[in-house]
Amino acid sequence: MKTYFNNLPPFEKRVVFGVGVLLFVILNFWFVFPHFSDWGDLQRRRGEAEEKVAQYTEMIRQQPTMEKQVKALESENLGVPPEEQSIQFSRAIQQQQAQSGVAITGTTKPMSRTNQFFLEMSQTISITSGEKQLVDFLYNLGSGNSLIRVRDLTLRPDAPRYNLNSNVKLVASFQKKLPTRPARGSTPAGTGSSSTSTAKTP
Repeated sequence: MKTYFNNLPPFEKRVVFGVGVLLFVILNFWFVFPHFSDWGDLQRRRGEAEEKVAQYTEMIRQQPTMEKQVKALESENLGVPPEEQSIQFSRAIQQQQAQSGVAITGTTKPMSRTNQFFLEMSQTISITSGEKQLVDFLYNLGSGNSLIRVRDLTLRPDAPRYNLNSNVKLVASFQKKLPTRPARGSTPAGTGSSSTSTAKTP
């Protein structure tokens, strides 16, 4: 092959050399150039993976602290007896109404739904008030230990445009009292086994 190339005239050598260079450029453009960004993508994926590992490691490290916080929250007596939940819900609304100076013009019947851990009560109230009084009322309801939050709120001015008429849907979540677990080793009454000996009569 080398001997054949050396026997070619100079012009043909230049043509063969040019065709080879052109073929080399085409092959690189077709197979090599599209993969220039692979190294950058690999570095990016490696950085994302290392960041996730760091986040998971930090969460695992904080697990004992989180468990202590959960136990502390569970130890707080946040459970409200069912017969007092509706009373406490209405009492909190009335207390904040008196403190904020809003006027409740209408209420709907309280609705409740429950899941495994919480009982949720909701009620829609109609309010007539000034802007500051309404803000104070909603803020005070959401602060402290009232467990009440605002889910829906609609506003419109009254006819003289001096006050605001609003419909507010309030929601409160009460922790359900978990059933007490029986002490270990205790035996329910009536299930214990007793051995009695009977003497045979002749």
